[in-house]
Amino acid sequence: MSKALVASFSCNGATERLAEALAAAVGADTHRIEPAVPYTTADLDWHDPGSRSSVEMRDPSSRPQIAGPSIDIGQYETLYLGSPIWWGLPPTIVNTFLESHDFSGKTVVPFVTSGSSGVGETDQRLRASCSNQTTLAPAVRLANDTTTRELRRRAHGTAA
Repeated sequence: MSKALVASFSCNGATERLAEALAAAVGADTHRIEPAVPYTTADLDWHDPGSRSSVEMRDPSSRPQIAGPSIDIGQYETLYLGSPIWWGLPPTIVNTFLESHDFSGKTVVPFVTSGSSGVGETDQRLRASCSNQTTLAPAVRLANDTTTRELRRRAHGTAA
C-alpha cells in the first residue's frame, strides 16, 4: 500500500476541513501549507486591485514564502494537494510548495475548493511547477459538503 500525504493551503478553513476529511478517508498524513506572512482580510479583498492576493495573482512568477519547517516528501508516493481557487487558479503559494520539493516519480492529485468557480487553469499552472517525472492527475473541484464516501470514491479513482 502506498503512503499518501494531503497537503493543503487554506485561508478561511474550508479547504483545510476537506483536506482533513480526505486524509481520514484514505488514511493519509496531513500537512498545512502556511504563508510566512499570514494573509489578512484586507490581503484577501479581491475587489481591491492593490490587495496582496490581487497583486500576487496578476504575477505568475509570484512565489510567497512558506512558514515553518519543510516536510520530507520522499516517504510519500501520492500527494493530494488542496487549495482554494483565486481568479480561476490556485494561489501562487501552491506553486511555491511544489517548487520547494522534488515530486519526481510521485503522483500529485490536485483538489480545489470554491463557492462558485470551477478548476479554471489549475492543471496548466501546477504542471509548470512540477518536474516532467511527476504524474499530475486532473484537478477536481470539491464542494464544502462533499461526503466522506464521495471523498473516498474520488481518491481511489485518483481524481481526488
